[in-house]
Amino acid sequence: MTAPSRATIQSACEALSVIDPALARAYDIVGVPDWRTHAPSYALLARTVVYQLVSTRAADAIWVRVEGFLGEVTPERVLSCDQDKLRACGLSRPKLSHMNTIADAIAEGALDLARVEAADVDAARAELLAVKGIGPWTADLYLLYAAGKVDAFPHGDAALMEAHRRLGGYEQRMANKAFSMHAERWRPYRGVAAHLLWGWVNTERAKAGIPPA
Repeated sequence: MTAPSRATIQSACEALSVIDPALARAYDIVGVPDWRTHAPSYALLARTVVYQLVSTRAADAIWVRVEGFLGEVTPERVLSCDQDKLRACGLSRPKLSHMNTIADAIAEGALDLARVEAADVDAARAELLAVKGIGPWTADLYLLYAAGKVDAFPHGDAALMEAHRRLGGYEQRMANKAFSMHAERWRPYRGVAAHLLWGWVNTERAKAGIPPA
């Protein structure tokens, strides 16, 4: 797995603090945030698909069943398993279809995760988005967690938008498009900004005795 160095993250936090008062406040509270890392793998893409548009609790339960059924979640096992039994783990038909198309793309070489990790963020994102079943949110989270891209950014992430609203003292949360436009000023460190905001969210959750998100 790949993650930027602590020195890189700290330098980015300092630059972001000059640009945006909300991020400056987050940095004052959180300090240098830990980078969320996962092994670059088909399993991470499949897991992200499972977690889309459902509650975390429901997705946790589904993913546990998927892992229990498949053992190691690989393209080969997904493509060769009994599809009805896999769907019985709680997967909707679209999610199962997406897991299969992503597995096909990797098996056929159309999607090369090593190439994605080595490419610049825009080229890496384009390769991921070319695969049916990988949407912007899935692609951006993969680029953050598995490829350590400091400028990848999960557009439309409600937790980030709400954190920025509260830290900035805004009465209303920005709409998705407005927030994405606002985030343009954070380039080339939008991924670090995301981690600062997530870090603040988890600090607030810890105060309330809630497990981290």
